[in-house]
Amino acid sequence: MLDREGFRPNVGIVLLNARNQVFWGKRLRTHSWQFPQGGIKYGETPEQAMFRELHEEVGLRPEHVKVLARTRDWLRYEVPDHYIRRDARGHYKGQKQIWFLLKLLGRDSDMNLRATDHPEFDAWRWNDYWVPLDMVIEFKRDVYQMALTELARFLPRANPHNRYLRAGMRSHQRHEEPSETSSLPPPANPGSRA
Repeated sequence: MLDREGFRPNVGIVLLNARNQVFWGKRLRTHSWQFPQGGIKYGETPEQAMFRELHEEVGLRPEHVKVLARTRDWLRYEVPDHYIRRDARGHYKGQKQIWFLLKLLGRDSDMNLRATDHPEFDAWRWNDYWVPLDMVIEFKRDVYQMALTELARFLPRANPHNRYLRAGMRSHQRHEEPSETSSLPPPANPGSRA
């Protein structure tokens, strides 16, 4: 299902663990790593497609995650011709995606890359939030930059209970310690990414 401009509706998934690291999957039998993503089927909403893809690619169910945010608009990338099947060239240009930010409520052991008969990934790992920008294939980089930047403001604070306690303790101390900073640095130079 393509739109009039040749873009396939698709969802992208940024899955966080408790340390605000992101799930990073290795595509089956390749050396290519990416976020989970997949097409929106006819009649599906983006959220329905996201939950279906989450189960198909990562083995997680809705009760394993909490939806924190989604991108406001479609983010598009074009696929270079040499990655497009010959019979689709001229019609298919690339993907238009709605991206979702999810927090894992379950455990790592809840993930199952073999949840379906057609797995997408054969390995996975946790990465710091911005690392995928340097690792993703070039033609997806701009969309990853836009999605991660838009969704970054919805990142949960790490250990908010502990920060609250420490903040309360500081007010009773004579010499305050330097405040903590986020463990997630912004991209080195967001405007310079190709």
